Amino acid sequence: MKLPSLNSQILRLAIPSILANITIPLVGLVDTAIVGHIANATAIGGIAIGTMLFDLLYWNFGFLRVGTSGMTAQAFGRGDRVECARLLSQSVGIALIGAALIWLIQWLFVNLVLMLVPCSPEVASFAREYFFIRIWAAPATLSLMAFKGWFIGMQDTVSPMIIDILVNVVNMAVSYVLAVYTPMGALGVALGTVIAQFTGLTTAIILLLAKYRQLWQGLSPVRLALDGQGMKRLLSLNGNLFVRSLCFMVVYVGFTSLASKYGDVELAVSTIMMKLFMLFSYFVDGFAYAGEALVGKYIGLNQESGVRNQDKSDVSRVVGLLFAWSLGVGVLFTLIFALWSGEFYRAMTSDATVLARLADYTAWLIAMPIVSTLAFMWDGVYAGATAGKQIRNAMIYAAVSFVVSYLATYYWLGIQGLYIAYFAHLAARVLYLTFAWKKVEEAE
Repeated sequence: MKLPSLNSQILRLAIPSILANITIPLVGLVDTAIVGHIANATAIGGIAIGTMLFDLLYWNFGFLRVGTSGMTAQAFGRGDRVECARLLSQSVGIALIGAALIWLIQWLFVNLVLMLVPCSPEVASFAREYFFIRIWAAPATLSLMAFKGWFIGMQDTVSPMIIDILVNVVNMAVSYVLAVYTPMGALGVALGTVIAQFTGLTTAIILLLAKYRQLWQGLSPVRLALDGQGMKRLLSLNGNLFVRSLCFMVVYVGFTSLASKYGDVELAVSTIMMKLFMLFSYFVDGFAYAGEALVGKYIGLNQESGVRNQDKSDVSRVVGLLFAWSLGVGVLFTLIFALWSGEFYRAMTSDATVLARLADYTAWLIAMPIVSTLAFMWDGVYAGATAGKQIRNAMIYAAVSFVVSYLATYYWLGIQGLYIAYFAHLAARVLYLTFAWKKVEEAE
């Protein structure tokens, strides 16, 4: 296959994902702005805590997207229509079971977390009300993860883009109407999210029927979902990805929790730095999704009986080009942050004390894109290869590196040790996944 053809496939898959990703931060900004103009600090804090509760819940279900995309891409590459249909049926089934479990433990979960999170009784009360409204979106939210992974595996990132943009637009519009024009007030933001998520699920089903109706001819989704052998492989992969998610929480929740020990100013600085770190990820994730789709597809082609013994150079070329594109994005953001870091800081805050402290962390901001792009890109490649054990192991080593690096440096360097620990976790992921790839590639 010619390189220009591979490049065009990468961009065809990456660009819609990037366009969808850049709408994500707008929702949080609009929700905060709505509440900030119609309610007091209690509501703002309550929504912040309520959002954190859902982050803790849903982050652990990230395997629904990652696991589904890689396995579906390989089935797509093999031309296995039944396997493609089975994977969506079983992933949605797992999502619905997960939603039922969330509904079952909701009261215990919200009260346990609020016991551990220091906040005023007023903020806690509002957070509970917000949580118990938004929790009704769980089936749609988790099912959309499965749909998004499946569409990506089918080499279709346009459908997830349509869904994400529609969900975000509906969320902003409905939240505004409910918050401003109904007695719900600030809690309308929670119901707006519920309506937006079910709108997204409805859209996903419509797109499935419009684009993939033939794939399902003669197949029963329920019967496919109950296929024990196929479910075993999916659960095995998802189990490894679940452990990965827990390790991610050690790093990202740990980063914020440890930063809070250094006072309000340092917490504000660390929050802004993490937001800017995540801004970059919205762009490079587009290429990581392309990696999941294309690496899985070409591995599937190699597994298909007619080409089982073909040269694996297509997989190697795809991986090489993916890294070239993602590193290009990393270099671009490094230059942007180096030239305009001050402008980004001032866009995030007008507090003079926070702005003065942010200047001390600019070197970390400049270094972040190059280091993190390698970690993000490897995640996409390994997801496409469905190498669950390696993805799990990399994140275990990363979490350990984060903890050990912080413990080894914070006494002498203070909060700078926290940033060293964050970069150590990225370095551990990159090193492990780089050295493990050759063995994974040979095994496929």
